Amino acid sequence: MKETISIDEFLQKRNTSPVIDVRSPSEYAKAHIPGAINIPLFSDEERALVGTKYVRESRYSAVVAGLDAVGPKLSTFVNTLQSLTQQKEVLVYCWRGGMRSRSMVWLFNVAGFKAKALVGGYKSYRRKAQEYFLQPYKLIVLGGMTGSGKTELLQHLKTRNEQVVDLEGLANHKGSAFGWIGQEKQPSTEYFENLLFEELLKIDPNTYTWVEDESKSIGTVYVPQPFHQQMSASPTISVELSFEARVNRLVTDYTNCNPDDLIQSVNKISKRLGHDKTKFCIELINQNKFHDAVAISLAYYDKAYRYGLENKKNKPLEVALTGEITKDIDNLVAQKASILKE
Repeated sequence: MKETISIDEFLQKRNTSPVIDVRSPSEYAKAHIPGAINIPLFSDEERALVGTKYVRESRYSAVVAGLDAVGPKLSTFVNTLQSLTQQKEVLVYCWRGGMRSRSMVWLFNVAGFKAKALVGGYKSYRRKAQEYFLQPYKLIVLGGMTGSGKTELLQHLKTRNEQVVDLEGLANHKGSAFGWIGQEKQPSTEYFENLLFEELLKIDPNTYTWVEDESKSIGTVYVPQPFHQQMSASPTISVELSFEARVNRLVTDYTNCNPDDLIQSVNKISKRLGHDKTKFCIELINQNKFHDAVAISLAYYDKAYRYGLENKKNKPLEVALTGEITKDIDNLVAQKASILKE
């Protein structure tokens, strides 16, 4: 039986076969193939020891050290895999498709599984992801000032069978200095790229896809440059909602949290708000006057957004929102159709 699998075969089969990441826990934690299960051949400490022996002594010394570390754990590896799946065919990868994945494939096959190692390992998956970011996509960018409800609109567009890639959802961040509040921990940029790659695999590149207007960074993660460049060059529909309505939305979204989180976020934009406005805004938060505090912060974001619009290559098509989601979605779909006719 062939004990290796190419990246293209891997991407097809991993939907029906369990994927096992045999890298160390810290490698897996930094970033991995989404859906993969970590059964590390070496602990972080063991990996460091083996690597040191390889560099300072010899390959033989490194192999012996690896065998000493792994020997007592062989049955644990098999039992762990057995507890995770009843399927016999499993896909295995390490960093480069080297000794770690080949060793685990050998062990799993001896135990009765039909394991295959990903040729090129995790690096081949990353190369494939970078290739996808370079491919041309048909994008419609959904813009609008902070508090316009763009994320909600994207979710409703999905229900209309529109293709959508929710970048903020993948990033666990809503984009602004306040965007981390109420969100799970952000992934690493590398893992964010992996998640985006997985979304791009699902879409039809010949059909237009909605994405939200974003800067190069979303919180602490960065949108791949080639993909962001396509976003910047794509047609934009900018939604408009009154200042008061946006303040009310943001009060609802962000004030059911620890006030210290709000203060922390205000301090992040203090240089742009200015000392006096920052101080006043924090005083309002401490007095539970969230509406007034949000209004001060929103005025800053509106100014920044207007500046961004002025520097766009393509002038956005502006669409006023009614607040009735069905009508607004109908309007967005209609405006998209009108743009594509041009």
